[in-house]
Amino acid sequence: MRFVRSGRRAAVAAVSLSALLLAAACGSSSSGTGSGTGSSAPAVDFTKQGDIELWNGKDVSGNLPKLIAQFNSQHPNGQVKFHELPDSADQQRQQMIQNTQIKNPAMGVISMDVVWTSEFAAKGYVVPLPTDQFPTTGFLQSAVAGATYFNKLYAYPSTSDGGLLYYRKDLLDKYNLKPPTTFDEMKAACDTIRKGENDSKLGCFAGQYNKYEGLTVNFDEAVHSAGGVTVGDDGKPNVATPEAAKGLQTLADWFKNGDIPKAAITWQEENGRQAFEAGQLIFHRNWGYVYNLAQTDKASVVKGKFDVAPLPGITGPGVSSLGGHNFAIAANAENKGTAVDFLKFMSSEEVQKSNTLATSASPTLEKLYTDSDLVKKFPFMPTQLKSIQGAVPRPKAVEYGDVTLAIQDAAYGALQAGANGQTADATAALQGLQTKLQTLIK
Repeated sequence: MRFVRSGRRAAVAAVSLSALLLAAACGSSSSGTGSGTGSSAPAVDFTKQGDIELWNGKDVSGNLPKLIAQFNSQHPNGQVKFHELPDSADQQRQQMIQNTQIKNPAMGVISMDVVWTSEFAAKGYVVPLPTDQFPTTGFLQSAVAGATYFNKLYAYPSTSDGGLLYYRKDLLDKYNLKPPTTFDEMKAACDTIRKGENDSKLGCFAGQYNKYEGLTVNFDEAVHSAGGVTVGDDGKPNVATPEAAKGLQTLADWFKNGDIPKAAITWQEENGRQAFEAGQLIFHRNWGYVYNLAQTDKASVVKGKFDVAPLPGITGPGVSSLGGHNFAIAANAENKGTAVDFLKFMSSEEVQKSNTLATSASPTLEKLYTDSDLVKKFPFMPTQLKSIQGAVPRPKAVEYGDVTLAIQDAAYGALQAGANGQTADATAALQGLQTKLQTLIK
């Protein structure tokens, strides 16, 4: 799962305002799709066939068009056209909302980030799926939960994801070291390896710390692995705690002492992947898609030299943020029957397996994590399953765009202080974040 930084924060704010206006319109119009929690919405026709568009982020694997072509060859009554959106998750969300506002009937299926479900459902951008046609037995529980809003299924799980620790197995083996389970163990391993290798360019560890959605993920993981939370089980913000501050302070201090390279303050998924593949990092936090690329990219110098382990924790077990995407049916789609058929096709065991074999993307059917063909090609699959099963969702909020921006502002300020050689005040940063979140999550 990849996140790309949006070029314009103002655009996100504009979208949030537009979304609010649209939500009000949906609530007052008798012809709209209605609120996700309402009971007066008109019946939805899930039988009409015809051509539709799949709105999906940029496909870096090259495999999605092949799957669409396979579906089209089996489905003459309605064809699917790939409407490829930008890399940026913010821009994807923006274009989907804008085309909902103009009631674009061609936008049939949208690939929805798991953190968008509450917003898109509550504001009527997508429709609840017919329960008799979309069973959830066999799917990862976390994936189903991420597609559900007020006990209604608004999307069908497509891909899931959990953070992983990529590490240089050749170097750990050379110094008789085991994969670390804590940040302290990871630092000790780095100190041993860097002293022995006498390589000043060899970095210890990095994740994703640029001011974008990936920072929200890495912040949330640090907070949870230190025993804190961003939002409590009661749905209320509770981030101004010593435990949460410990998580953020640890990352900032690692920047200050150089255990996280200072350049990583601008890194997103691809920057970190490329650094790891270039042999510049001993440990790297990223998603499952990196495994296939690190083994097959011509430029990778770590082919056959790395392995994957669970994320290390700060004061306790490591915790991943839940990632993934789900396919949903756009509220204004004209040919929802074709959309239904496409969701069933993409979620089938055969298609999920073939997609994982081609891309190392994490499937949403639990049985595939022990499939002999997948495990043979990608031995990290059982580790990936454990990461997903223990993953914690990012805060669920109808105004998620504003929530994630608030988190990024607080976290980035602290990390930037560390990268500049200063001592960050994580406690103060999270007290400010708590105040902001209390106005956004009620």
